[in-house]
Amino acid sequence: MLSEIFKSYSGIPYLRFGAGEPLVFIHGLGEVKEGWANQFEFANQYDLIIPDLRGHGEYTAPGEISIKSFAYDVISILKELGIESAHICGLSMGGMVAQEIYRQAPGMCRSLMLVSTYHYAPKQFGTLFINFRKALGEIKSPEMVTERSAKVCLYSWSKENIETFSKFYKPNREFFFKSMEACLQVNNITLLPQIKVPTLIIGGQYDSVIPVWVQFLMHKQIRHSEFVIFRNTGHVAKLEAKDEFNKVLRSFLNKHKRAS
Repeated sequence: MLSEIFKSYSGIPYLRFGAGEPLVFIHGLGEVKEGWANQFEFANQYDLIIPDLRGHGEYTAPGEISIKSFAYDVISILKELGIESAHICGLSMGGMVAQEIYRQAPGMCRSLMLVSTYHYAPKQFGTLFINFRKALGEIKSPEMVTERSAKVCLYSWSKENIETFSKFYKPNREFFFKSMEACLQVNNITLLPQIKVPTLIIGGQYDSVIPVWVQFLMHKQIRHSEFVIFRNTGHVAKLEAKDEFNKVLRSFLNKHKRAS
């Protein structure tokens, strides 16, 4: 089934296609909504809603850049569509947005899938950010920026993986670092124990962006959460282990579908 691009009344671009219970996919920093292409197959069982976050993809006049605003936009789309609740899946920064959606509107979350993300940004993340910003600032070519980012995010540097990553990694220089700074403000230490909905936490064995032990700490804080580590993957298991990733997500979602 082909995806269709829509815009909300407030101008937020999103994909919507499929049928069934609503399932929201939220991309990571520098990505675009089409980066969930390997997960489009879920449309055979779910109503997929996949937005561009502010400053990403086609959302080029975003206003305030913050995790709070990202979450507000996703909630606004769901309300506009008349959707009372949905399964929410977010990767990296998208996982932070998913947590914030639960903070703002817990009743709208049927379940959470938090992938290669974190709940708290310690001070050392700030140091890493400064160093990363300096490194990227020295690179003039967008292609070189993308290639370097691919090699940071991926465990396998195969030509296919790097090409696929590059296809959907389109950082907007005007908003990229503002979005990164927004990630550094995240502190959900007190939120996690309050999460009551079914939650799946996923990490990559060789994730050099957000180490898997961070997701383990999240798992320990969210009561009754499930925790899966994908072996031989980096930060983007949805790409490097797409078949197994989709199998794990589908199994989790099927367990938590509402009784018809």
